[in-house]
Amino acid sequence: MARILVVDDEIGIRELLSEILYDEGHTVELAENAAQARAARQRSRPDLVLLDIWMPDTDGVSLLKEWNSQGLLNMPVVMMSGHATVDTAVEATRIGAVDFLEKPITLQKLLKTISTALARPVVSSTASGSVSIPDARGAGVSQPLTTTPVNGSPPVPVPEVDNSKLGSIPLDQPLREARDEFERIYFEYHLGRENHSMTRVSEKTGLERTHLYRKLKQLGIDSSRKRNTNQ
Repeated sequence: MARILVVDDEIGIRELLSEILYDEGHTVELAENAAQARAARQRSRPDLVLLDIWMPDTDGVSLLKEWNSQGLLNMPVVMMSGHATVDTAVEATRIGAVDFLEKPITLQKLLKTISTALARPVVSSTASGSVSIPDARGAGVSQPLTTTPVNGSPPVPVPEVDNSKLGSIPLDQPLREARDEFERIYFEYHLGRENHSMTRVSEKTGLERTHLYRKLKQLGIDSSRKRNTNQ
């Protein structure tokens, strides 16, 4: 399961891709222009970016160049377009894109391209000129969480997921059912950790609020519980 950033100015394309990727078990963040894509990239590195070439504010190739020059192109980027020329696709690949999807995008081609992109390491130059090789499958790497130090004080560990709950998921059931149980534990953890603030849970999980509410409803999780447990 990976965290995928979808950048496209067409709402229909964003919704279609997000639905497909959610069904495949990925976490999806959506951006409708380069400005939102920059903000999403600054918050955290996604495991994969699906980037449209033609956008109203800044085109995808220019954004790709920008990330590369800033040392931020350390994740696989797949370009998308229904009007791009061969020269444009070649230029994007030269800059650092790992693949190109032509619209309309078929389901089989989309899933195959994403699977291939996530399976390969990404070699990129940083702003200082050094070379980094991140793992595109970052979603499977578990690292301890800490809060940001304040006034020089040491980081304070953040409570982790209760692994005993994860171990209670039966592995002899269909994948979709097992995934639903995992996601239920995952979202309940973040709801509790963020005191049921949907804004913060949305930011932490990378889901837009609309999709977050839909996902919680699908999993049967009550997102409207009172924050004050003493009431």
